[in-house]
Amino acid sequence: MMNYEPGTPDTPPPPPPTSAIAARGLTVVRGTRTVLRALDFTVPSGSITGLLGPSGCGKTTLMRAVVGTQAKVTGVLDVLGHPAGDPALRPRIGYVTQAPSVYTDLTVRQNLDYFAAVLHPGRAHRAARREAVARAIDDVDLTTRADALAGALSGGQRSRVSLAVALLGTPDLLVLDEPTVGLDPVLRRDLWDLFHRLADRGTALLVSSHVMDEAERCHRLLLMRDGRILAEDTPDALRHRTGTATVEEAFLHLVDADRADEHRADTDRADTARTGDHATDEHPADETAAPLTTEEAPR
Repeated sequence: MMNYEPGTPDTPPPPPPTSAIAARGLTVVRGTRTVLRALDFTVPSGSITGLLGPSGCGKTTLMRAVVGTQAKVTGVLDVLGHPAGDPALRPRIGYVTQAPSVYTDLTVRQNLDYFAAVLHPGRAHRAARREAVARAIDDVDLTTRADALAGALSGGQRSRVSLAVALLGTPDLLVLDEPTVGLDPVLRRDLWDLFHRLADRGTALLVSSHVMDEAERCHRLLLMRDGRILAEDTPDALRHRTGTATVEEAFLHLVDADRADEHRADTDRADTARTGDHATDEHPADETAAPLTTEEAPR
């Protein structure tokens, strides 16, 4: 039996996937509640995909499924050519949660030094770690606060430290759960400029938000409601398809149409139930009646 080494002419490396994320029938059930309902969607590489919808619609659950931390996931979910949660994906994905994930008793730089050492352990990577830390601090515009304790920062600044941690490994996929919450308009603009620079370098970004004006900054959108995807398209295509002027108006149009569909479905089910009850009343079944005897049988 012959062993082949990766990268040899006998086994050429696979081409990079055109979609950073591809989901088919993605479902998550929590207790008796179905949180995600058989979702089909893709997230292209080198682009920003906005995940938009009201609070509680399943955005965070979807993101947790993508990064492999969500339990009870069924369906197919491929991430960067691997099943979601594959250990090989860990250095290739950056994940920023809504709650900042930093050590408040360390400075900004110490936080990044620690996480950089986790990503690239050993003395051989010391120079690369220093370079990655400096780049990440600059990317999130915290150079002047690099030696401040994280606990002394504002909530928005701590969120930027979490983003810097996610950027340390130059990930192929960034999953960002409402990264601009609590930021002033200037910082929001600067972060979105950074997101576009990262996409230009080939990084795929999945960014959740319930702020509709941020949708205009995305290349593609996934609009969610009640654990379902109402639409998957570009902002321009959504506006054109719904005949609206803004993505917010397009989203509200789709929600209204979805509610109308639900109402019609409920009405149809009620009509069917009433029809069935009426048919039963016209032909009642007398299961307790005794069979006719010979004497009682009609002649």
